[in-house]
Amino acid sequence: MKITDHDPISPKQRRSVVTMGLLWLTMVTSFPAVLAGFEWYRQGISFNQIIVCAIISLVLLLAYSIPACELGARSGLGYCTLSQNVFGRRGAIFSTINLLWLFTAWYGLTAVFMAQAVSGLLHWQIPMVWLSIFFAALMSVNNLFGFSGVANFARFMAGPVLAIWVSTVFFKALHTSGLPVAPQPPHPSDLYALTTISSFVIGFAVWGNEQDYWRFSKPGIWRSGTPLAVSIIVGQIMFPLAGWLIARMTGLSDSANSTAFMTSYCFGGIAIIGLLIVTADYFSTNDSSLFGCASAIESIYSMNHNLAVGIFAVAGAIVASLISLGDATQALTAMVSLNCIILPTPTIIMVTEWWLRSKIFCNQDKTFSLAQTGDSQPIHWPAMIALICGLAVGIVTSGLIPAFEFCHIGICSLQAWLTSIVCYVPLRIYEFVRQTRNSAETKIEITEVY
Repeated sequence: MKITDHDPISPKQRRSVVTMGLLWLTMVTSFPAVLAGFEWYRQGISFNQIIVCAIISLVLLLAYSIPACELGARSGLGYCTLSQNVFGRRGAIFSTINLLWLFTAWYGLTAVFMAQAVSGLLHWQIPMVWLSIFFAALMSVNNLFGFSGVANFARFMAGPVLAIWVSTVFFKALHTSGLPVAPQPPHPSDLYALTTISSFVIGFAVWGNEQDYWRFSKPGIWRSGTPLAVSIIVGQIMFPLAGWLIARMTGLSDSANSTAFMTSYCFGGIAIIGLLIVTADYFSTNDSSLFGCASAIESIYSMNHNLAVGIFAVAGAIVASLISLGDATQALTAMVSLNCIILPTPTIIMVTEWWLRSKIFCNQDKTFSLAQTGDSQPIHWPAMIALICGLAVGIVTSGLIPAFEFCHIGICSLQAWLTSIVCYVPLRIYEFVRQTRNSAETKIEITEVY
């Protein structure tokens, strides 16, 4: 049976905590996280600074992710359908378009990383452009089987492989790292370390459309909180720390030499093992990206699932071919900075609306119903104003725009999220009070007529 974004997932179709945990592990764990540790060592960030800043980032991620996942689990609805409830039918198109281009860009970038890894392991002389296009096409196969294909690959292949890989690399690095072979640069300020580390950890681990995946999970804070916490610790704390320890041990800092060394260090020079691991890593990441794209387009336009998968696989291949001609590392930095702002901010507004309905408005329907989706207005201005303000603050403080480098301070994602909440709550309460008053006046007029 075909499941669309508008269809609530029934209890019989929900997945176990283990399946969701392994799926999320594959979505927040990737080889570039190790290279981030190399970069942090080059910048002089200390081991203690990484620990403290990573824990702060973990807390912020859980504060965002648990409500976002619970919203999907309790409503059974996806990101785009829920956004129609809050932003209106036309307003939701804005967040949907952002999801489509951002996830397509991630898909292409991941295909390039896969091509680079395989080329290094097998010493292929195939041009990077064609290799990237080939993997972009190949990575779409699991999505032809819908969510089952994505979840089963994570459960039986990618999740266990990545868990073993990360644990092995981390404890090996912890055991073998000795005195640094070269002096580390002076330690930066704690604020600089927090800005740098949080931008990467949150930007890499947050998806923004968590509802699309966790609508397949059974509701319950512990059912989402436990796998989320474990996945983030493994993928975004242990992995970068392993990279930092290895950089301390080797003195390497540039991306090319670090990647070459890590290939030998992680896989022991055995190409087949390395191929197995990078396949599990990058294929599972792109499974989730492509699934998000297909779910989004199907929510606004009735389309066969396999056709949607094919369209975005082709789009991802085009993006991969373009990225392969430039610097993938710079593209990753930009993507991480945008990712923690553009998609999570609409979800923050959705969660805020959910809280207002249940705590302030005393609405018996504490999530969102399909009837409300069909009756939603074209554009819900309080939500759109809050979204625009949040995105503006996040992008200005992210450091992506050179002219606003003086504003590059703090945690850009947190600043975007808080701005959207501060703007939305008073506007939404004012709207609710006005609607309630108008409704009461209408009832009085009707009573007087009769």
